[in-house]
Amino acid sequence: MKAFVVEKYGKDGLVAADVPEPEVGDRDVLVKVSAASINPLDKMVRNGEFKQLLKYKTPFVLGHDVAGVVTRVGSAVREFEVGDEVYARPRDLRIGTFAEYIAIDQDDVARKPASLTLHEAAAVPLVALAAWQTLVDVAKVKPGQKVLVHAGAGGLGSTVVQLAKHLGAYVATTAHTNDADKARGLGADEVIDFTTTDFADVLSGYDFVLDSLGGTNLEKSLTVLKPGGLAISVVGPPDAAFAQQVGQPILRPVMAMLSSKVRRKAKKLGVRYSFFFMRANGAQLRKLAALYDAGHLRPVLDDRSFPFDQTLDALAYVEQGKASGKVVVTRDSADKP
Repeated sequence: MKAFVVEKYGKDGLVAADVPEPEVGDRDVLVKVSAASINPLDKMVRNGEFKQLLKYKTPFVLGHDVAGVVTRVGSAVREFEVGDEVYARPRDLRIGTFAEYIAIDQDDVARKPASLTLHEAAAVPLVALAAWQTLVDVAKVKPGQKVLVHAGAGGLGSTVVQLAKHLGAYVATTAHTNDADKARGLGADEVIDFTTTDFADVLSGYDFVLDSLGGTNLEKSLTVLKPGGLAISVVGPPDAAFAQQVGQPILRPVMAMLSSKVRRKAKKLGVRYSFFFMRANGAQLRKLAALYDAGHLRPVLDDRSFPFDQTLDALAYVEQGKASGKVVVTRDSADKP
């Protein structure tokens, strides 16, 4: 089958190739890919940024989001049948959505939201799971709390803004001038135009901040939290808990060292810092599907999608910062967004 594989780590390491169709285990569903979407995580994995923690053996197929149709099920699968339309973010070390087919553990799969096309659903799994796990599982956001989401018009930020608002939070976000109205339309109560205003000068007393930019933006985010507040970054630096999560406890001291600067600053300010790396979870995707179907959430897609044979162009488009929402790579012409 056709696929895009990482032959070697680095910017030029992702290439088109012919690879065998995946084997289907007892607990797997084989999905014919209708669409996949591009995530910053694809670039990070391609470049080897997690190679000490996620032991992918090259060559491997890249891609973390998928929607498609079940074409075969393993002997132990009871929840899915051939013909089901599903969506998923396959678990780490079993990614590979930039391909014609992918075998996915049944626990990572859910039926797609009925209100979304397959191509729209492909834009959802990773960002929706990240939003749910940061806001519900980790921060435990409650009605009336104050949440700051950076880049609230982007792929991840737009989903977090919507879910935080659904949970009853007061939501502030940063956005470019051109995206301010878009962010308000997603439910943001307050939009800070980062081209003219430093968010740290105008915000304070926040319970939770989700940072997707890192660096000085993360350090400034700590200053807008109230005592005991929590800042989570999805871009790092990683902490010791991340090493534990990916099954590499021996690297806990290394991860602790990488995050020591930001953790010291957080402690000095009386706030908390945590690195976040989402987990595959089909049960949570089922809950999220209900929110999409009820109209509480909607996918935010870029105006441009790419055919499968232009996957490299799609990844470059996202890397160049041209996208204003999730970028979808399509394998068929039906139900395009």
